Amino acid sequence: MADAVCPEPFGEVKIMKKIKIGQIGIGHNHGTERMRTLRKLSDYFEVVGVAEDDPHWRQERGGHDAYAGLPMMSSEELLKVPGLEAVMVETDGKDLLPTALRCAERGLHLSMDKPGGEDLAGFRKLCDLCTEKKLAFQMAYIYRTNPAVRFCLDAVKNGWLGELFEIHAVMSRDDSRNDAYRKWLAQFKGGAMYIFAGYLIDLVLLMLGKPDRVTPFLKQTRNDGLVDNGLAVLEYPQASATVRVSVAEIEGYKFRRLIICGTLGTAELCPIEHQDYYHAPLQVRLTLKQPQGQYAAGTHQVDCGPLGGRYEPQLIDFAKIVRGEMVNPFSAEHEFLLHKTLLQACGFELEGTDQ
Repeated sequence: MADAVCPEPFGEVKIMKKIKIGQIGIGHNHGTERMRTLRKLSDYFEVVGVAEDDPHWRQERGGHDAYAGLPMMSSEELLKVPGLEAVMVETDGKDLLPTALRCAERGLHLSMDKPGGEDLAGFRKLCDLCTEKKLAFQMAYIYRTNPAVRFCLDAVKNGWLGELFEIHAVMSRDDSRNDAYRKWLAQFKGGAMYIFAGYLIDLVLLMLGKPDRVTPFLKQTRNDGLVDNGLAVLEYPQASATVRVSVAEIEGYKFRRLIICGTLGTAELCPIEHQDYYHAPLQVRLTLKQPQGQYAAGTHQVDCGPLGGRYEPQLIDFAKIVRGEMVNPFSAEHEFLLHKTLLQACGFELEGTDQ
């Protein structure tokens, strides 16, 4: 496939080199949709194949139309593809970190699905490897490119809300009848918190930085071994943030929310995203003590437009980072702090460590 061309001023033409990329693993729940998106971005990527070593996942998901026409191979075969530059790591949860480490050791740029594993020292090694080898390292936390979330983060950055004193973030869903998924979640310390809370902790850290203390409250609504109802409190000198996750909330997807309170105003987003990504508009309820930007004092319903696509903006950013066209807005140090805070929210004893 020929490289795409991009017109430049004064008639010059810039050839945009496509990035040779493959996907390792198909066991992650986001893997198929991330691959579908990757294949749409043909101006940026040349997809060379998909790797899955586990016969269970080959049988379960290998026939998905997102992978139609792509070579299905072993991970070792994929890593030996000539000219391979980058990988999307989409293995089942327990294998994400060791697979990413293996790819980083080979000098490959990484777009890695989350979370980053229960071994904090291993994740520290991954961050250090990517820094040392100057590799693009992207964790696939999709709220980072959500336009309504970005509006809220910009309002904080621009001082519209004043000094923050409270953040309340919730990301829940209803898996009360999904026994197979509950069993899968139960293998992780922290259960539902481990899988979902990172999306929210990411946003808290972007607004408030490193917390002084993280206190988890991990509960179970039934006696099946799964922590399915979790709360973490992140404490700061002048503020606190609560992060809640449940997989037992009826129609919880509709009530995922972010509330940010400051001395000059409040921003509220609910839901954080719609299941109809391409049409349903996202709206922020913005309340201001005094005029800010184009908004008068008082309460406004800010239409931020539809999400558009969950994965496109992030994967385009990944391509630009690999090409050197933009600096990664999320440093390896931020990713490490995020992952450490997530593990603390899941009940891991990490206080006092600098791992």
